[in-house]
Amino acid sequence: MRLLQTVEDRGTIVAASSALMDICYRGRVMAMKVDRIQPAGMNVRIQQGKPAYSHVVTVTGPSKTIYIAGQLARDAEGNIVGPGDMRAQLEQTFKNLDACLKAAGATWADVVKTNTFVTDYQAFSQCSDVRMRYFGVASPTSTTIQIGGLAQPEAMVEIEMIAVVE
Repeated sequence: MRLLQTVEDRGTIVAASSALMDICYRGRVMAMKVDRIQPAGMNVRIQQGKPAYSHVVTVTGPSKTIYIAGQLARDAEGNIVGPGDMRAQLEQTFKNLDACLKAAGATWADVVKTNTFVTDYQAFSQCSDVRMRYFGVASPTSTTIQIGGLAQPEAMVEIEMIAVVE
């Protein structure tokens, strides 16, 4: 079954039930491919015998857009590293994000957007050096939101990212 949708009079997207799609844009047809990746060494939540979500989704067309699911400070067994310790949790979260980027063939310089959710903004703001070690001066657009809690009660930070590579 195919779904046809016009997008802002610039082109037409033709989506198929498979992960491969054709994009018609200004009379040209470009292939688009969607891949779902579970990086090696990362905990994968299973529901009904299948992964509950993908850690990384890439969309490849003229360039590749990479969507990384919100990462907590989980170790390979799914346990939160450093309960009550924002610095330890940020270190593990960035380690997980690094594995996701590498699995998708991207680097920190390719990241264009981050969304960060924290349970204690004051503690988070004292650990900016952890983030700077990974991003350096190539900072992406960024949103940080303080929230009441995360998926695991002992988790203090969750970060999701979008990256683009050519």
